[in-house]
Amino acid sequence: MITLYNTTLCYLENNGSYLMLHRTTKKHDINKDKWIGIGGKFEACESPFDCIKREVNEETGFILNSAEYCGIVTFVSRTSDGKEPYYELMHLFHSDDFTAPDNNPLNLPECDEGELAWIPKQKMKELPQWESDVVFLDLIEKKAPFFSLKVEYLDGKMQKAVVEGK
Repeated sequence: MITLYNTTLCYLENNGSYLMLHRTTKKHDINKDKWIGIGGKFEACESPFDCIKREVNEETGFILNSAEYCGIVTFVSRTSDGKEPYYELMHLFHSDDFTAPDNNPLNLPECDEGELAWIPKQKMKELPQWESDVVFLDLIEKKAPFFSLKVEYLDGKMQKAVVEGK
């Protein structure tokens, strides 16, 4: 039986930079040492908007006032040893409409999942991150209409990324 994970991810934008989380603290973390946007797994009875608002607040202390729902990313990750695949539906958001506790988004709190940092957009591709993140971040940057992206990984390497069956 395959377990389906529902998650959210948001790229918070301020002055030409994205707020990123460098995942360094959790052991056995699928995202260990990678830079990712802000987000996480759904809790019971949450909508995608409920989840992303809660996750942004928990990880940053910011209040998300509004967010653009950009797309859904379906991840299928397999290993060559035949273990059960990892299957995730990620609801992807972008926002530049949030409030920092002291009205200064540059004052970043401690985060128990790693280090928070504002990364200039032009530096994003230099970060250690999932290959698929570059694909959907490009779609966000191009202001693509709402999209469905399917990404397949084998042993941690992206094999295929298909937008709406293309």
